[in-house]
Amino acid sequence: MRAMKHILLAVLLAAPALRAQGLPEGPGRAEAEKICRGCHEMARSISKHQDRDGWLQTMNKMAAYGMKSSDQHFAKTLDYLAKHYPADEIPPINVNKASAIELEAGLSLRRSQAAALLKFRAEHGDFKSLDDLKKVPLMDAAHIDAKKDRIVF
Repeated sequence: MRAMKHILLAVLLAAPALRAQGLPEGPGRAEAEKICRGCHEMARSISKHQDRDGWLQTMNKMAAYGMKSSDQHFAKTLDYLAKHYPADEIPPINVNKASAIELEAGLSLRRSQAAALLKFRAEHGDFKSLDDLKKVPLMDAAHIDAKKDRIVF
């Protein structure tokens, strides 16, 4: 019993350090955490894998929404995200298992579309084809066709 208390205490003391390990070490990590967490959870921030131009567009969009950062922090964050979350590492999205964040980031869906997909999946079961996905309210068939190489069942 005493050993269990020591293990529990060690886990509790290490929890902040374990949470910080979610992002890879590197220049710009602290700036990315500070800038992104100002508005939303880090999982949403890093869920997109983009090339440098994509990250720049995303960060400029966030700045237009009110993201606060110095030019130096902006540049360090951009470098960090482009290095650690590049476009060529985008995994395919299993639409039968993906969370809302994964659907939004991986398939470029709006939150309302991801929510509609999750609701439809819960009510009708797993998707078996692209045609099944096109039955989801708010889903654009042309968008599904454009992302078909990223979708797995």
